[in-house]
Amino acid sequence: MVSFDELLEAGVHFGHLKKKWNPAMAPYIFMERGGIHIIDLHKTAELLEKAAAAIKQIAKSGRKILFVATKKQAKEIVAEKVQAVNMPYVTERWSGGMLTNFPTVRKAVKKLTSIEKMEADGTMAQLSKREQLQINRQYDKLKKNLGSIADMAKTPAALFVIDVAKEHIAVKEAHRLHIPVFGMVDTNSNPNDVDFVIPANDDAANSIAIVLDVITKAIAEGVAERKTDKDTDNKDAKASVNHNKPRKTRARKADGAAEQAAE
Repeated sequence: MVSFDELLEAGVHFGHLKKKWNPAMAPYIFMERGGIHIIDLHKTAELLEKAAAAIKQIAKSGRKILFVATKKQAKEIVAEKVQAVNMPYVTERWSGGMLTNFPTVRKAVKKLTSIEKMEADGTMAQLSKREQLQINRQYDKLKKNLGSIADMAKTPAALFVIDVAKEHIAVKEAHRLHIPVFGMVDTNSNPNDVDFVIPANDDAANSIAIVLDVITKAIAEGVAERKTDKDTDNKDAKASVNHNKPRKTRARKADGAAEQAAE
């Protein structure tokens, strides 16, 4: 697990100006320095570990965690780290209804895949240049907004949000569907909107990166344990089948010997 010193070095402790604070964050604030609130990193480390443990269990169950981070300094970090553990993410504009109106999102995804199929089978080349241009524009828009969630067949088991104040629409949709929310919560945000609070600087790239390192590592461990458990179950099933086969053979031989003795 990440250490206090590592969190300190990454600048996780820097909050917002005191005048911008949300009073609900008081339990997670250590002190004020130069008009800026300082986050209590002991609580950050504790709550980050708790969140990672819960995330790991979700990943181990085979379900998906959707990451939401549309702020500029978080986009590339999320895309790189989350893609590596094969989880869906949204780094462009959050489209209202992405969770609460999921069937419509699935229709858009189907449209995206149908355009890709047209490109692959040569149908696109048979269209006029004007039609190709229109379809390509539509594809680029769909790809930008939905590309990372194209393989998400159903609503996620959890949401991980960077900057819960900025992503308040996504958080509200998750609440309506009773989807648990994990989030990096800075001193200007409301922790009561989040099920698993990680008090942390959500503006600095280093802070975002170190938190995501812990979370994605937990996901990778959960996925690996799921695979190990499956492999073990398969081996046990095969062993059980192989163990039962000789018994049947011995039973047939015994029956045969009994018949011969009777004759």
